[in-house]
Amino acid sequence: MDAIPPTMKAIDPAEPGGPEVLRIVDRPVPHPGEGEVLVRVAAIGVNRPEVMQREGKYPPPPGASSILGMEFSGTIVAVGEGVMPEVIGQPVCALVSGGAYAEYAVAPYGQCLPVPESLSMVEAAAMPETLFTVWTNLFERAYAVEGDTVLVHGGTSGIGTMAIGLGKLFGLTMIVTAGSDHKCEAARRLGADHAINYRSEDFVERVRAVTDGRGVQVVLDMVGGDYVPRNIQCLADDGRHVSIAVQRGASATIPLFEIMKRRLTLTGSTLRARSVAFKSLVADEITRSVWPAVEAGRLKPAIDRTFPFADVADAHRRMEAGDHVGKIVLTLP
Repeated sequence: MDAIPPTMKAIDPAEPGGPEVLRIVDRPVPHPGEGEVLVRVAAIGVNRPEVMQREGKYPPPPGASSILGMEFSGTIVAVGEGVMPEVIGQPVCALVSGGAYAEYAVAPYGQCLPVPESLSMVEAAAMPETLFTVWTNLFERAYAVEGDTVLVHGGTSGIGTMAIGLGKLFGLTMIVTAGSDHKCEAARRLGADHAINYRSEDFVERVRAVTDGRGVQVVLDMVGGDYVPRNIQCLADDGRHVSIAVQRGASATIPLFEIMKRRLTLTGSTLRARSVAFKSLVADEITRSVWPAVEAGRLKPAIDRTFPFADVADAHRRMEAGDHVGKIVLTLP
């Protein structure tokens, strides 16, 4: 292994602002603590929460690095107490609460997944955040099972494209919404059974039509606000509504008697601030239930575009423009 330098290049904005605040700075290489590994980073997934953090709207949880970034791939170069030194040299991808936009990053070893030969480092970097999020919300909180029909908003986002992939893997019928005919076609190419252009169609009416009036068993919603009562209209009896983001607002007016009468469940979650123990359990579940399909090449992330690490500001501009289909990834030499 190469010698570990004392300092590294990182993206650690001193003040909130636009993409222009994303300047490369020197930071000390972090040291892995108990149960952690130090990874020489190869690629980094870009996510909307990082845009929000850059804008000052989503601070990192207590104890997390102020360096941006929640997922990366790379090679383990050092271990902390309690981690077997035999894992040094192992290629991994990892979910973290911060610190990914850097040449080196630490991660709890329990939150790492091995990178199989079927994945490139770019593809591996695009997996953890969306995979952990979709798995915990679609299959754990919403109890989706084979034969269910699911409505996903933001069908061409990183979350949406991963939901399509996982849904098809586990026998779900996937209905997604997107903001253009081009994106709807892209979603169908990725495996969506139905794609609805929410700008030109009423998604409630379309869902009723494609389900013959029965509705869907699950709505995975990252929109919030006035979408929530409309989502409820899309649910079948005993349906489950899972909120994972609130892009159109954190408050909604909901028809309580309708929820009672049709035995609907409204739930939701956030992942970033959950404990290492919880996220390690999720990683174990993914390793058993999903990773064999990844190793076999049956599940891959949709990659929109890659940017060199030095062009991180352009990557954020791409995210903010909303034209991407799938994940945006930063690459390091």
